[in-house]
Amino acid sequence: MNIRNASLTDLGDIKNIVCQTIQTIYSRYYPKGAVEFFLSHHCEANIRSDIVSQTVSVLEIEDVPVGTVTIKEFEICRLFVLPQYQGNGYGRALLDFAEQIIADKHTKIRLDASLPAKEIYLKRGYKEIESHSILTENGDYLFYDIMEKSVSISNSQIDYNGKVFIPKVNSENGEADGDTIFQYHQSRNLLWAEYAGGEVVRGHLIGTVSDDGLLDFHYQHMNEKGQIRIGKCHTVPRVLKNGKLELHEEWQWLNGDKSMGSSILIER
Repeated sequence: MNIRNASLTDLGDIKNIVCQTIQTIYSRYYPKGAVEFFLSHHCEANIRSDIVSQTVSVLEIEDVPVGTVTIKEFEICRLFVLPQYQGNGYGRALLDFAEQIIADKHTKIRLDASLPAKEIYLKRGYKEIESHSILTENGDYLFYDIMEKSVSISNSQIDYNGKVFIPKVNSENGEADGDTIFQYHQSRNLLWAEYAGGEVVRGHLIGTVSDDGLLDFHYQHMNEKGQIRIGKCHTVPRVLKNGKLELHEEWQWLNGDKSMGSSILIER
């Protein structure tokens, strides 16, 4: 088994993989109008454009293309395996391959789930975030879900003790900025930190590091106006190419306007 980048010489094979799979498998789940919509959406022109953009990969068995996947930023698209080759783990291999590529640069993975594949994605940890329906020809409807899952790093790979972070970006309603310094500490799954600088006079946070590497904590600080601000935060860590950590945070104030925001901290 080999997975490689697709070239324009693979266009015919990829179109065949896509069309055969849709016509054979999707027709068991969707009415004719929906199947024809899938075929037109994954037309040769769209496949060609993605190949030129170098976002398409091909899975080969003994030099025979039998599967394909397209990866656009943090989205997995057009994942198909020829019907006669299904049940051999090739779809799982393509999904593993795509997830790893996305996980190297992003903190979440998104995909559109058709009816035949939704159960597979649920077992892989994806969660439904939106449901959609499209009216196709002959009055037929196409139903599909948008699904996502977070990409995390095992806390066994990270020791926060002694690490220093500064905000890289923050929502406008946040009070930490590039002058705020966070000093982290860790003991087993217990995490705490002190922070100060910029609008923050003095602050503390305390929380936990879960087995899958996610951080959850509460924080409180006094700002330059003399106000005590309190909030909670959920964090997904990422390891950069230089080995430094980047913390992607989703947070909410628990007093004041109780608004929500997001920020990224970078290891100094």
